[in-house]
Amino acid sequence: MWSALLLCGALVLQGCSVLSPRPGAEPAAAVTTEDQPAFSLEVKAPDSVRDTLERHLELQRFRLLPDLQNEELRRLLHAADANARELLGTLGYFAPTIAIELREAAAPQPPYAVTITVEPGPQTRVTQADIRLTEGAETEPGARVRQLQRVESNWALPAGSPFTQGAWSGAKSSGLRQLQVRSYPTASIASSRAEVDADTHEAKLAVTYDPGPPYRFGPLQVRGSQRYDPDGARRLARLPTGSVYDEAEMLDAQQRLASSGYYDAVFLTLDTESPNPQAAPVIAQVREAKLQKLVFGAGLSTDSGPRLSVDHSHNQWPTHGWRAVNKLSLDKKAQQLGTGWTALPNDNGWRWFTSALAQRQQTGDYDVNSVEVLGGRSKSTKNIDRTYFLRYDATRPQGLNAPADSAALSANYGWTGRYFNSNTAPTRGWGIAVELGAGMTLRPERNPFTRTLVRWQSFFPAGRVEADDGVARTARISVRTEVGAVLARDSAEIPVTQLFLTGGDTTVRGYSYRSIGARTQNNQLYGGRYMGVASVEWQRPITYRGNMTDWENTLFVDAGAVADRAGDLDPRVGVGTGVRWRSPVGPLQADLAWGVQSKQLRLHLRLGFTF
Repeated sequence: MWSALLLCGALVLQGCSVLSPRPGAEPAAAVTTEDQPAFSLEVKAPDSVRDTLERHLELQRFRLLPDLQNEELRRLLHAADANARELLGTLGYFAPTIAIELREAAAPQPPYAVTITVEPGPQTRVTQADIRLTEGAETEPGARVRQLQRVESNWALPAGSPFTQGAWSGAKSSGLRQLQVRSYPTASIASSRAEVDADTHEAKLAVTYDPGPPYRFGPLQVRGSQRYDPDGARRLARLPTGSVYDEAEMLDAQQRLASSGYYDAVFLTLDTESPNPQAAPVIAQVREAKLQKLVFGAGLSTDSGPRLSVDHSHNQWPTHGWRAVNKLSLDKKAQQLGTGWTALPNDNGWRWFTSALAQRQQTGDYDVNSVEVLGGRSKSTKNIDRTYFLRYDATRPQGLNAPADSAALSANYGWTGRYFNSNTAPTRGWGIAVELGAGMTLRPERNPFTRTLVRWQSFFPAGRVEADDGVARTARISVRTEVGAVLARDSAEIPVTQLFLTGGDTTVRGYSYRSIGARTQNNQLYGGRYMGVASVEWQRPITYRGNMTDWENTLFVDAGAVADRAGDLDPRVGVGTGVRWRSPVGPLQADLAWGVQSKQLRLHLRLGFTF
């Protein structure tokens, strides 16, 4: 009998569980499992605010809360109104209309459905931005005024801009960075205020910066140096001691030390605890490279195919302390064995160097065995590199109807000016390089000659590309030219290493490497005395689903010509398109180019920017 009673009781309880609640009665407690949320949430709002609400409403955190009771859910819905208004306020909407609806849902849906309907109203806009600096001593008249003007001219929230909390925080931080990167590394925000009128939808901004004392570069103090002379590090860094603190100058000095080969790691910091800000020391924490290093390399180029290389470097040659780098490189079109020796710069920045190179290279339709020996001095400053040197060339072409063996000695001068916003991935600026040489052929007979090569590249803005997330970048047009000439008697046998060939990844795309040159009567290709190259490239950032990416698209036209007489120059044209990825080490570009005269489609790959 007891078993029958228990069975009837179980059946009665199960029947009660499927009864609908009486009209007007309070919903029963929500029963949830790990697989079913306590309620569903739908946000009905314009696209400009819906994503933020869906991501950051605190109500989202309680959807999977087990055993959520009705009273608790109603309390959460009451708090959701205030939470939504707070989130909308960060986006500049201070007078929204919000409606929250709760209803029961039929199985298999969650027990309850919550709908939040939002009409954000007008967005608040900035009407005034008051930017000030605190009072303080200044050693340079007018410096504070110039700094304030720079912050004001670059202010990210001018009158008329939409006001959001993120934009306001970003504008304050950007203004602070304007001070910290030059002259005022200890600058801080003294006070800030944003007055918002919800009735007129206007915002008045005010921020006061405390610039702190102005700083100048003091001496460079090298820490961690054991093997190499700290004074040599100071000459390599070329830190402008005594000049106004500039973060970019300090980072350039850090890069020069890091790329010198003497150090595996370098980190420069300004000593802001110095009692004399007008001569604040710069601390260089270094980790020295080993005295000798052997590097094996393998690569692939669309110009010359697979490549193998072996490099050996010695940072202090026992006899005179110069840095020596020896290299063996093998690829499809060139085999090279070379050595280069470089001294540390002196106090004026000039340094001695010498090098020797023996190579076998495909030059036009011939294979050329050559020897090249250089010796001279060079100096590098912030924007300008200068070099003067003596050069000896000896060549021995091989092949049917190949040019005669030749040798020459010349004196050369090189000048390069780089005025780009970045030397690794520039988007604006320009650069120019000039090489001048004068010499004498030594065999088969002596004849004077001169050689000139001029290169120029510039970037011009071509509009802005703005993504839906507010990030904007500049599209641009890159223009590149290269002109060279060797002047000598027609009978002079100029070494082929002094003549010109062009074509390939960085010159005229759509043609193979060094495939554009002068031609003989039997149509054989060889180096010419005159060269002209020009390129125009449109570079445009790519957006994807409303977001700015690190990719760019390019369209280009290249043209180049080589001849033994200026009047015989006949341009070869290549047109195409490509993509570019902004990698940490420079642009990685893949180009697909059509050679108009060769009627061939070629793929060109390259990494980095060099000028």
